Amino acid sequence: MTSFYVYADGGSRGNPGPAAYGTVVVRADTGEVVAERAGHLGIATNNVAEYNGLIAGLRYIADNHPSAHIEVRLDSKLVVEQMSGRWKIKHPDMRELALAAMRIHDVSKISYVWIPREQNSHADALANEVLDAYERGLPAIVHRDF
Repeated sequence: MTSFYVYADGGSRGNPGPAAYGTVVVRADTGEVVAERAGHLGIATNNVAEYNGLIAGLRYIADNHPSAHIEVRLDSKLVVEQMSGRWKIKHPDMRELALAAMRIHDVSKISYVWIPREQNSHADALANEVLDAYERGLPAIVHRDF
């Protein structure tokens, strides 16, 4: 059975402010990076960006490996606890994003793990790459498959 790690991050420069997400999909058995996704979201909060990173990683796996097991690794305690069902999702925008994430892939095949920020540097770098490009007026999207 195929398993993947999804590292996802999001950030905004200002809260709300220009926001972006970054996602890295890694094969659990080999440690091989199989996909990177990142995109600019316009003006949004950090939490909206975090959820969009999660959604991008889940979409990649659902589209390419629909029966896979996924361990999502996030440095957002909020998203981990909300998606794990331990914390209520009070904000309507967050609730909609969480429901969207839950519809992408079989939730029984997904687990959520909080990781320290330094273990999420690849996804963070992708989000910042997009924000930097946007500030320079360049295309603000990353879509790489390996």
